[in-house]
Amino acid sequence: MNTIKATYQSLCRLTGALLFLGFVTGCAQNPVTGGQDFVMFSESKELEMGRTYHPQIVKEYGLYEDEALQRYVQEVGQRLAVVSHRDDLVYRFTVLDSPVINAFALPGGYIYITRGLMSYLNSEAELAAVLGHEIGHVTARHGVRQQSAAQAANLGYTLGAILVPGMRTAGAQDLFNMFGGALLSGYGREHELESDRLGAEYLARSGYNPQAMINVIGVLKDQATFAEAEAKKQGQDYQGYHGLFASHPDNDTRLQEVVKAADRYKTSAQGEEGVERYLQRIDGMVFGDSESQGIRSGRNFYHGDMQFALSFPVNWHIQNNPTSLRAVAPQGLAIIEMGVSDLNRKQTPAEFIRDRLNIKDLKSGEAITSHGLQGYTGIAVAEGKNVRVAVLYLREQAFIFIATTKAAGDFSKFDASFRETVMSFHALRDDEKHLAKAQRIEVVKVGNNDSYANWAATTRISNSPIQQLRLLNGHYPNGELKPGQMAKRIR
Repeated sequence: MNTIKATYQSLCRLTGALLFLGFVTGCAQNPVTGGQDFVMFSESKELEMGRTYHPQIVKEYGLYEDEALQRYVQEVGQRLAVVSHRDDLVYRFTVLDSPVINAFALPGGYIYITRGLMSYLNSEAELAAVLGHEIGHVTARHGVRQQSAAQAANLGYTLGAILVPGMRTAGAQDLFNMFGGALLSGYGREHELESDRLGAEYLARSGYNPQAMINVIGVLKDQATFAEAEAKKQGQDYQGYHGLFASHPDNDTRLQEVVKAADRYKTSAQGEEGVERYLQRIDGMVFGDSESQGIRSGRNFYHGDMQFALSFPVNWHIQNNPTSLRAVAPQGLAIIEMGVSDLNRKQTPAEFIRDRLNIKDLKSGEAITSHGLQGYTGIAVAEGKNVRVAVLYLREQAFIFIATTKAAGDFSKFDASFRETVMSFHALRDDEKHLAKAQRIEVVKVGNNDSYANWAATTRISNSPIQQLRLLNGHYPNGELKPGQMAKRIR
């Protein structure tokens, strides 16, 4: 603790010494603790950061097009914001059109939650817990504090390099990068725990049960366990939701303590849950891929807006990214990626590969026809590995396929699968258009004959449907439906 205190005091002394140079803002008062924080941004700059990056976030993810749901989330968020330590800010709560499970905040009161995360929550109090946690990041100025720490590390290297020329080496830069990274990673757990504490306090002050913070962490830990197991099957690393549960387990003693401490702020003995109200609000919400992004169904992919469909090898993991479509073989042994580019010049597919993709030395090149679509394919070599390259034309667009293997010697084992995927590509047929429709959450009252097994038999969820339905309802890994309860299924 003495070392940390001395380091902090040194930073503040450095700040004071450099103020006249215009490098930094200084040590500012923390709105939550009243103590001094080392920051390089004024509050005006903090607000400007939010205004600047908000349009970029919206462009990247897209807004979920449901005005009623957007208003609902805004109302829940505002209920928390007015009891926060920075109630003078204008808070904006936005539902993003993404199946990814995430929530995050920008400096200045811009807070985001994905519909993917909302799918797995089961009460208004749990929604409030997520939003309250993110409000905590804003009120405690975690974003600008981390930015300031990163800039301080870089500034320290720059000043040292000026004053001591011997520091102008790659090794010295690596040293500063290492210590700067250690400083930031050291903040991680403490910042998240502080946001949990603040979120629980805001829950209690606004009439919600602060225990919802623990509930959310448990729900999302289950989801993370499932997703990690699924990713492991494919040889992939799992990147989970960043903050609310990533830094500590749901039985963490310190977490239990900060949530319990929020009880003194309760406005009622029990605290609101809002289960039915929340479920009614998300009834009909898109689950998984949206129609504008294309729909994965088993090994097949359908895109209604772009009017195409194709099939990938059995048991490959399909990743639907904003700019490409990717399929990964089990254990990550091979990969196929498909992108699209507008056609601007009348040229053959072979010429497109040569001129637009700048691949001049394609081996075993041949013209192909897939379901009436003209194309070209061949093999390129990159970093000592064979790469299957193919292009198919559909209307005024070129669909580009790139496929290769993890090990150079495995290409011949997978090339037939690469070609089959390319040759499966076709214009969307009339009898497939219903498959390009998004899946949606349906909230129903459980009947006597309902079970997860029965629901799984009729759902469009193709990957571990029973377990996914359990996850949606907080029953993972072995729970079962109970007659009379309200539950979510996918239609």
